[in-house]
Amino acid sequence: MGLVDHARNEIELIETDQEFIEMIVKVVEAFCTYGHSGGSASVAIPIINELLLGRTLSPLTNDQKEWVYYTEDMFGVDGGVWQNCRNCEAFSNDGGKTYYLLSEGGTFTNPGKIHVSNTIGVGYND
Repeated sequence: MGLVDHARNEIELIETDQEFIEMIVKVVEAFCTYGHSGGSASVAIPIINELLLGRTLSPLTNDQKEWVYYTEDMFGVDGGVWQNCRNCEAFSNDGGKTYYLLSEGGTFTNPGKIHVSNTIGVGYND
């Protein structure tokens, strides 16, 4: 049994929505079209998993293209706040030089654990 047949069989055991089943099977079919060996599949699968979860593959940077500024009146935060485009739960009070994560309990008024962005490029963060 190939991987696509295996995927179809397994998803049909837990799911009855045919549209959802077909969507999952199409994803497995697309993966299989690249002819991964066991070695390359073991590298690709964790990367695909992280991307499907909306996670980043490299550290956040202070590159101004990664941060969107929201004015004070949008969030009610003195001086406004920056949100990261690559990781929507990352917020900064200093233009992306440092940031906090909502998943770690950070808030606009109590950021908690502070992370330091990697320094990249030339912009207002340098």
